[in-house]
Amino acid sequence: MVRTRTAAVLMTAALLTAACGAQGDGSPGALGAGPTASAAAATVPDALRFTARTLDGKDFNGESLAGKHVVFWFWAPWCVDCYDEAPAVMAASATFGDVAFVGVAGMDTEAAMKEFVQRTHTDTIVQLSDDKGVVWTKLDVSEQSTFVFMTPAGRTTRTLGPLTTEELTGYVKKLLAG
Repeated sequence: MVRTRTAAVLMTAALLTAACGAQGDGSPGALGAGPTASAAAATVPDALRFTARTLDGKDFNGESLAGKHVVFWFWAPWCVDCYDEAPAVMAASATFGDVAFVGVAGMDTEAAMKEFVQRTHTDTIVQLSDDKGVVWTKLDVSEQSTFVFMTPAGRTTRTLGPLTTEELTGYVKKLLAG
């Protein structure tokens, strides 16, 4: 009888210990509550923790790019090199449909940015209005034309433009390979 009680007490203690361990400190993320906010946030690279507005007036959350191959193209409306490389950007975005291409406009007015997009026919890729330089700063870009290539894990490489179609294609192939 004593053995039965001892076994029952030990079993109860083991179950309570296991249950307490599974729930941790009782914070969200306890057993059955799904991943914690901090665990989910860890999958989003810091460089993608920004919000912006697109040139067509929509809200854009950088976190929506998490887990994707991304090419950021930083340009200014008055930049002749940026204007000249627009066809290369459009050709690469058409060739690499599984890569997110994001234009990041800055250093001028939104009206000038919209005119640039219209004249270069680059409206089929996401175009951000970054007149305050928030995204430029977040991705450590200080001049146009700059390309930032981001892997799904959040590793980045950057290069200054202008880039030809062949050069940009080469960079995107490296991005996909690495």
